[in-house]
Amino acid sequence: MDLLQSSYAPEDASSPEESAADSSPDSSPLRLPSKSAAPAVDDTALALSAAASASRPLDPSLHLVAFNPTADQLWAPIVGPQHPHAPISSASGNRNHKLGHVEDAAVLPFLFDEQYNTFHRFGYASDPSGLHIVGDAQTQPPEPDTVYNLAPSEHKRRRLLAKGDNQEEPLPPEARNPASEDWVLHNKQSPWAGKKEAPPAELTEEQKQYAEAHAAKKAEKEARAEGKVERAEVVVKSTFHGKEERDYQGRSWITPPKDAKATNDHCYIPKRCVHEWVGHTKGVSAIRFFPKYGHLLLSASMDCKIKIWDVLESRTCMRTYMGHSKAVRDISFSNDGTKFLSAGYDRNIQYWDTETGQVISTFSTGKVPYVVKLNPDEDKQHILLAGMSDKKIVQWDMKSGQITQEYDQHLGAVNTITFVDNNRRFVTSSDDKSLRVWEFGIPVVIKYISEPHMHSMPSIALHPNSNWLAAQSLDNQILIYSTKERFQLNKKKRFAGHIVAGYACQVNFSPDGRFVMSGDGEGSCWFWDWKSCRRFKTLKCHNGVCIGCEWHPLETSKVATCGWDGVIKYWD
Repeated sequence: MDLLQSSYAPEDASSPEESAADSSPDSSPLRLPSKSAAPAVDDTALALSAAASASRPLDPSLHLVAFNPTADQLWAPIVGPQHPHAPISSASGNRNHKLGHVEDAAVLPFLFDEQYNTFHRFGYASDPSGLHIVGDAQTQPPEPDTVYNLAPSEHKRRRLLAKGDNQEEPLPPEARNPASEDWVLHNKQSPWAGKKEAPPAELTEEQKQYAEAHAAKKAEKEARAEGKVERAEVVVKSTFHGKEERDYQGRSWITPPKDAKATNDHCYIPKRCVHEWVGHTKGVSAIRFFPKYGHLLLSASMDCKIKIWDVLESRTCMRTYMGHSKAVRDISFSNDGTKFLSAGYDRNIQYWDTETGQVISTFSTGKVPYVVKLNPDEDKQHILLAGMSDKKIVQWDMKSGQITQEYDQHLGAVNTITFVDNNRRFVTSSDDKSLRVWEFGIPVVIKYISEPHMHSMPSIALHPNSNWLAAQSLDNQILIYSTKERFQLNKKKRFAGHIVAGYACQVNFSPDGRFVMSGDGEGSCWFWDWKSCRRFKTLKCHNGVCIGCEWHPLETSKVATCGWDGVIKYWD
């Protein structure tokens, strides 16, 4: 072993201790010199070129850079002459303006106005960074201030002026006169300061009249809201247009003919227009045939008038009722036809005598009545129900003129009232897109029908067999509900095809219940078969909206329609 160690010992070993130290187990192992197969590369030129290029700017025409340039080299200006029409290169920076790069600076409008006014007032201002002052250096104070900052002495002076006890600067006598300019100068303040009562100025006669009228109108409106004032009485007039009010036997002109009876049990669809009643100057909103006989036709119009027309003989206007100051919304006959109700946008409900044209009584709650109805029972013909614009159904006793009940559960204006179940209950629809069923005389909802897919239903008609309700829905369809205990929707019966969205077109049945009819927004009257739900016929009736349609109670093939063109048409 000694021979082997001596053979590998370095020649320049100076002592046996050093050799022993090298041979110890803690020393590093013996390593042979490494050799590479790659040829030697002289990187002296590369290092010299990199060192030289690091000190000079980049050539903008280069597409490849052999080293990592610094930011100063990348954005250094181009050295040497430039072509005047050469395009802007990337070496010149991200230029978004002809004069160079413009950076966006977000400055609040108030801060900008503050520095703008300060510069024009004092000659200096702060730049957007807020670190430097620009402008006239000679006028800059030691502590730069803006026009919106007041000195403490100014704050004190204004506070004392507001209190009125400024002892340091007493006001001159001229400044105490509100009519002088000195008073204006001493009392002027910023627009956003609290308002002070100005000295009373003399009003002109025109201004006084306007102020008085405005105050009276406001007081009347407040009193009307509280129900303390009665509305101005409208002059009620009625004009008879017939030949005579009584015939040679003394019978009234509203007396039905004795031989009036239904000629057939089956109804037929009309085909042609046989007569037009023209007398209203504006659109007709509702028509009603005389109960049971239909020899007279009552019409309500937007021209504030109600007219009644002869259907059987002369087919002329028999009487005009004028008692509303605004458009008439709804009308309803009593059971015998001798009286009728009218509801107008003047917030009044009037009870008329059909024969004489006199107003028996007037009812109002200060809200617009949308629908009026008398209880169909013979012993309750003095009870009036009205659906109002304030979400209530109000019940009056017309004998005493007092409100006896209020049904207040709806969330929108009430549109219809329909009696069902032998007049023990009634169904109401509203703008809140729901149906509610009430017990007559009890203001508690016994059935509430509201689904997410439901729309407002401005018209409801009762089937002649009293088992079904047809509801005109504003999604262009007619829905059928049962009048039994559950008031379920009949999904098998649905009448569609007409366009009524946005219009309160009325729906109705033929007297035998075989047909369903409705007006639409395009002036047509639609007829559907009740059993098959198929469209039977469509008649083009009016130029505008066909808002109402009524089937004659005795004539099996005659229908009356009304529209917003002011014409009432009779079809056979």
